[in-house]
Amino acid sequence: MITSRLALAAAEPEDTNPLIPHTPEIVISLIVFGLIFFLLKKLVIPAFEKAYAERTAAIEGGIEEAQAAQKEAKAALDKYNEQLAGARHEAAAIREEAKEQGAQIIAELRAQAQAEAERITSTAHAQVEAERAQVLAQLKGEVGSMATQLAGRIVGESLDDDARQKRTVERFIAELEESAN
Repeated sequence: MITSRLALAAAEPEDTNPLIPHTPEIVISLIVFGLIFFLLKKLVIPAFEKAYAERTAAIEGGIEEAQAAQKEAKAALDKYNEQLAGARHEAAAIREEAKEQGAQIIAELRAQAQAEAERITSTAHAQVEAERAQVLAQLKGEVGSMATQLAGRIVGESLDDDARQKRTVERFIAELEESAN
């Protein structure tokens, strides 16, 4: 092999430029380039185009899905905000109703307490009047008894007669009341 190359190198003219390729090399290179170009155009480029189209469709579909999901999320957020506003309104209404019921209950309890206080006061007054009348009757009896004993000592005769004693006591009390007024 080395000898055949040397023989070929010896057969070449020396005036040729080593940078310029030989004509058969150019022809073979063009044929190989055309063949590679044809194979790339028929086999590789369609596969790339197909992958590119699939990728584009997937991206566009993903964008559309994302936009649809974003619209759904916005609709859900709007619905949630409406429900929240409704719940807040309902809570405010419940609070107001509770305040009104509380005020009504307080007013009723005050009225009941006032009525109970009036009842207790009137009962106490009646009881005091009854006790006063009882004490007054008891005092009249005691004062009458003491007055009849005193009168009996002053007059010198016994005033044990009930009717006489009663008249004397009543007259004495009447005189005391007139002098007090």
